[in-house]
Amino acid sequence: MARVFDYNILPEIKERWSARAIEGTEVSDEEIMTLLEAARYAPSCFNEQPWRFIVAKDKGALDKMRGVLTPSNRVWANNAPVLILIGSKKTFSRNSKENYWHMFDAGTAWGYLSLQAQKLGLVAHAMGGFSISEARKAFNIPEDLDIMTIVAVGKYGRKESLNEELQKREQPDVRMEISELIIKTDKEGA
Repeated sequence: MARVFDYNILPEIKERWSARAIEGTEVSDEEIMTLLEAARYAPSCFNEQPWRFIVAKDKGALDKMRGVLTPSNRVWANNAPVLILIGSKKTFSRNSKENYWHMFDAGTAWGYLSLQAQKLGLVAHAMGGFSISEARKAFNIPEDLDIMTIVAVGKYGRKESLNEELQKREQPDVRMEISELIIKTDKEGA
C-alpha cells in the first residue's frame, strides 16, 4: 500500500523510510560529519544538547558494534559501512540535576540526522534490537548516558540482497490517519 500525504510537507520527510537493503560501499567522513552537524542543531531544553554519538566506521569498531546487535538486525545491518550509537546524557551539565527531557531532545537530534541522511541520498535506519548492557561494556559508556539507539548508515542497496522475509518488508510503511493521533479533550470533539 502506498503512502498518502494529506498535506504538503518537506520532500525529505515524504521520501524517508527505514530501508534495510544497504550497500557496503563507503560513506565519506564528510557525509558522516554532515549528519552529525544536522543533529547538533536540533533544539533542546536549555540548549543542553544531551545527545552523544559513537561512530563505528573502521573494522574494529564496526565488529564491536555489530556484536551488540540482535541476530535479526545483524542479518541486514552487518552490511552497513557505518553504525552510529546515540546516547543521551541524563543530567544537566550546568547543575547536575536530572534532565527529564533528555530523551525527547536526543530523539529530535536523531530526527534531524535522519532527514539529513535522506537529503544526502543515504539510508539511516535506527534500531532498538541490541543489547544495552553489552553496548555499555563494549564502548565503556558511563551510567550518566542512556543508550537510545544504534543507527545503520549507508547507501541504498538492492532489495534482492535481503533474505526473502526481509524483501517482503522492504518498503515504506503506511501511517495512521492524523485524526487517530489527536486526543480530543472536549465534548464537541474539536
